[in-house]
Amino acid sequence: MHRAPLGNTSYWDSRVKKFSERIEADKSNMGFKSKNPGSEPQYWFNHSRYSFRLIMLRYSRGDAIDTLLQDSFKDMLDSWEHSNLRMLEWHEAGGPQECREWRFVLEDLNFYNWCFWVAGLALLLNIPDEQWSRLQVLISQGGKDRLLDKVIATRQPARRIGTAVLHPKPYARLLRAIEAPRDEQPALLRDFVAHWYAELARKPGPQVWWHVYGDPVRHPLEKGSYFGRWCIEAAVAAAVFDIDDSLCLAEEHYPGALLHPESAHRATIREASLFDRLKRLVSVG
Repeated sequence: MHRAPLGNTSYWDSRVKKFSERIEADKSNMGFKSKNPGSEPQYWFNHSRYSFRLIMLRYSRGDAIDTLLQDSFKDMLDSWEHSNLRMLEWHEAGGPQECREWRFVLEDLNFYNWCFWVAGLALLLNIPDEQWSRLQVLISQGGKDRLLDKVIATRQPARRIGTAVLHPKPYARLLRAIEAPRDEQPALLRDFVAHWYAELARKPGPQVWWHVYGDPVRHPLEKGSYFGRWCIEAAVAAAVFDIDDSLCLAEEHYPGALLHPESAHRATIREASLFDRLKRLVSVG
């Protein structure tokens, strides 16, 4: 049974099939240079987003949690790295400073949201250390955002923790939840989830890239872009900071199946984070 509130089985099966085929077709082109090199950085980053969307399509369809990654996370990293490589080559050839849709800095809401989602999935689904190391190089920018830094530091303790909240709407609510006294955390986490989608809207100005997908007027379901609207940020915060998320489970945007009924997985994340901290203390000592 699918988890997303929109779409039927036919929709989800067709989207998974389409994105799987598109990704496989694109992978065979990675070694070739385009006649329009200025388009390649965005092209390969789009491919990275396709791999992410395939993971979320499978989640929305109702696939078992332990089957979500398959090769998709590795494909996502490969394409993101390839996009950055093509961007570097474009710069070296004298091209404009940026030829992608986003600025790849955490001050850009699209990039920030992307990094939070990808890091969140990495923690929730416990990707291998080699992939985690590659992801940290791609995100980098430690010390810029207190919330994202704290989440990443649960597996990468050496990450520098910032003091700022780069995007107070909606993320100040989540920072408040993880820094609150333990008995206040569940209600504050639910408050974040309840406001998350609405507070990501930007009017006027460009929207977060996925925000209108599934909107019946602006981007209806039949266009096929909708892959769910899941607050991964709240789920990973609940997991790595051991926050009771029971109040969130009825919220439309909360991806509770990433944590339940796989309760042992949360313990694995928490124990791994503690182990990393102990290793750091021993190395410092």
